[in-house]
Amino acid sequence: MKNNFGFILVKPQLGENIGACARSIKNFGFKNLKIVSPKFTFPNHKTKVTSVGAYDIIKKTKILSNIEEAIEDFDIIISLSARKRDINKKHITIRDFSKILSRSKNLNIGFMFGPEASGLSNQNLSYSNYVLQIPTSKKFKSLNLSHSVTIICYEVFKFINRGIFEKTGKNLKISSKNRISSVVKYLINLLDEKNFFLPVEKKQSMLTNIYNLFYRLELNDKELRILVSIISSLSKKSIKR
Repeated sequence: MKNNFGFILVKPQLGENIGACARSIKNFGFKNLKIVSPKFTFPNHKTKVTSVGAYDIIKKTKILSNIEEAIEDFDIIISLSARKRDINKKHITIRDFSKILSRSKNLNIGFMFGPEASGLSNQNLSYSNYVLQIPTSKKFKSLNLSHSVTIICYEVFKFINRGIFEKTGKNLKISSKNRISSVVKYLINLLDEKNFFLPVEKKQSMLTNIYNLFYRLELNDKELRILVSIISSLSKKSIKR
């Protein structure tokens, strides 16, 4: 599914930004980059330097003279904009974005980004199916071009590699309440030996706080073993020399 995605940069102004974009594209396993009317001779030295190990992406990049040529290989175009536009296009959120990816698995999707200084014009956006605004602080909405590309690459990568992200959580076996109870009883016995529960009339409330603390934690077995080791270590009497 990775090759179904492409990135279109319209009239980019800085070679270093394109190099950084290529680096992000390759980092997340993509390779399709198109540039419409760059504002400099492409590629330049800064493009090569900032692309680091992704210069192969730069060498295969298609340079086009208009947006019509850039979008012809795609079924859906999602344009990025830092602000909501007064045009007849559906503006989508990151959550909507994931839903669109879900129902467009067999389609070619292109992501279009505008010039660093001004962004995409309303005319540029007219070629889009959707307009996506990356959520940022209301006080400052000025993402660098390469940063925007990186965020979109990550969101798509996360979608098409859901198994990797879900597998991490599944590998963590949460300890049973029975195991938690054993540790809590062990700790309480040690605290009793140390006369921790004073004054006596407050013991029950102190126990309740301990129960609340331990039973709300979702410790896995390894973490629980470490905790037991720590408690046991602290309970041992130090040897005076």
